[in-house]
Amino acid sequence: MTKIFIDGAAGTTGIQIRERLDRRSEFDLITLSDEARKDDGARAEAINAADIVILCLPDDAARQSVQMIANERTRVIDASTAHRVADGWVFGLPEIFGHEAVAQARFVSNPGCYSTGFIALVAPLVKAGLIPADAPLTCNAASGYSGGGKAMIAEYEGADGAPSAYRTYALTLGHKHVPEMQARCGLAHRPLFSPAVVPVYSGMIVDVPLHRDMISGDAQSLRAALADHYAGSPIISMADGYEPATLPIELLQDKDTMRLFVFADQASAQIRLVAALDNLGKGASGAAVQNLNLMAGLPETTGLRL
Repeated sequence: MTKIFIDGAAGTTGIQIRERLDRRSEFDLITLSDEARKDDGARAEAINAADIVILCLPDDAARQSVQMIANERTRVIDASTAHRVADGWVFGLPEIFGHEAVAQARFVSNPGCYSTGFIALVAPLVKAGLIPADAPLTCNAASGYSGGGKAMIAEYEGADGAPSAYRTYALTLGHKHVPEMQARCGLAHRPLFSPAVVPVYSGMIVDVPLHRDMISGDAQSLRAALADHYAGSPIISMADGYEPATLPIELLQDKDTMRLFVFADQASAQIRLVAALDNLGKGASGAAVQNLNLMAGLPETTGLRL
């Protein structure tokens, strides 16, 4: 039985991972009391007793946890930003970087929620030569407020109600997901990223607008390339024939899957690549459990919400 320790189990991502692991007979979950989880000695003991550690911590604390490993056996899935572009870490988006690479890795960095949608849309098209690596890309995205963790959840669910209907942020253009979005798609330039929070608990829309003169081919070729890349995936799918006027952010709420769309005008002069997912599902905890399954030699969808 594989021993698992969630370091940071009291946070939103950790709680969601724990829920997906409940009643899973393949795993023996190491737990700490509220007092012990704040004790470095107790954490180090749990980390080194585990076969796989899942880090649901701020970046500095995640780096500290990795440094606590005193053996050659313990493997890590890091849900923080700390190692997403670090050498020696496999980026945990197996649909792009390989299921076997994740399965065999000792150190796996869980992707960010926004970057999961962006990379899933863009990376296959850059690889196929349909989007040039030097294209000046932009990305507009909106997330449920649970992506901001306990503090933002309390703010939106407080007695005074949601503080805003739409809150854009990262106005200094330094969002923490941008480095992985650029690096993992092989882009020459940082994408111009415009994220926002809306008053729903969870859900996410990631939108990459394109002009025809930015790409090779047309909307149909983009759609076909994405459909071919994700053919057979039980988690990421390409929408077929979905052409309504609106796309709700709650489309995949409480799911660990992701659906991709290509919208265009008739001449394919203007195109929008869109990913719908749950920021807590494929954008965080669901992705961590998918990676955990692969590292433990199990079917990747075991315990996921499909």
